[in-house]
Amino acid sequence: MLRLPAAIHDAIIAHARRDHPNEACGVVAGPAGSDRPERLVEMTNAAGSPTFYQFDSREQLKLWQAMDDADEEPVVIYHSHTATEAYPSRTDINLAQEPNAHYVLVSTADPDSTEFRSYRIVGGQVSEEPVELVADAGPAGG
Repeated sequence: MLRLPAAIHDAIIAHARRDHPNEACGVVAGPAGSDRPERLVEMTNAAGSPTFYQFDSREQLKLWQAMDDADEEPVVIYHSHTATEAYPSRTDINLAQEPNAHYVLVSTADPDSTEFRSYRIVGGQVSEEPVELVADAGPAGG
């Protein structure tokens, strides 16, 4: 189960809506080994595409170094689908390299509602998990 602060949930959805029609992407970092998403980091979609996302390599390197220095890890890796449901594509599954991360997908295909779902992706196997919104623990920005 993904336990996610409500402010981070809302910020992910706002990011996905703001970047539409291109896919939005980002990371929520948390203390290593804690499974606690605490610090939202919006990333640049270097692909600039409505059908694909790719973290900007410089931003990603900087973020991974900062997480390492702070004894953090990527607890959530998220991106949006702009024309399809919030389910991992074959490309998403192949790109999933963090076995401990929750992979969140947000669909912005329907302008009147937002689909928000979380998955574990390990060894090419996709398992959907429930999302529980919890009281905010602190600032959502990073």
